[in-house]
Amino acid sequence: MAETTVAEVMAELAALEDPKARAVNEKHGDDHGVNLTKLRAVAKRLKTQQELAVELWATGDTAARLLALLICRPKAFGRDELDAMVREARTPKVQDWLVNYVVKKSPHVEELRLAWFADSDPVIAGAGWALTTDRVAKKPAGLDLTGLLDVIEAEMKGAPDRLQWAMNHCLAQIGIDHAGHRARAIGIGERLQVLKDYPTPPNCTSPFAPAWIAEMVRRQAG
Repeated sequence: MAETTVAEVMAELAALEDPKARAVNEKHGDDHGVNLTKLRAVAKRLKTQQELAVELWATGDTAARLLALLICRPKAFGRDELDAMVREARTPKVQDWLVNYVVKKSPHVEELRLAWFADSDPVIAGAGWALTTDRVAKKPAGLDLTGLLDVIEAEMKGAPDRLQWAMNHCLAQIGIDHAGHRARAIGIGERLQVLKDYPTPPNCTSPFAPAWIAEMVRRQAG
């Protein structure tokens, strides 16, 4: 198979640009107009190509970076590379995919979780909280859940949006997965009222932690 070039991929992404998709995405802080289902179809065709992924990331284009994250080899990135990428990510969707599709599969995940969790940039700290939430759900041994709840109780209410969202997810995850901490997690959510009035579509679970916890626990029991 002939090697696909960055120029060819960029031309294909430009052809997929949809002004309506861009308008919707821009409301969420994402500056691209490519339908994600179509983007995934391109990734499926290209398969894993680490070199191409690195070149696409280097363009700085949001759609190209999302595609790069789908075709890269997560374990091929060094710790410092991933740290630089999360700081360059700029848009919520790119950061979200970088954390979920790449960093979580990296051998450097725990080292990065600890470094980012303590970062003074709230967006980077949010990535640290997202990785912590993943550990709360999958590998809680060694985590200080009481300490996490202390930080959430003290800092979530005044945190910037993306950091607040990540802390709230961690609060809900602790309440869902750890019955011994559930009452306190619900109590913190009730007191802080964070995301209480978040617009939630019908048949979707509210991100308000007490409602989220109650719904997920109900499903687990059912």
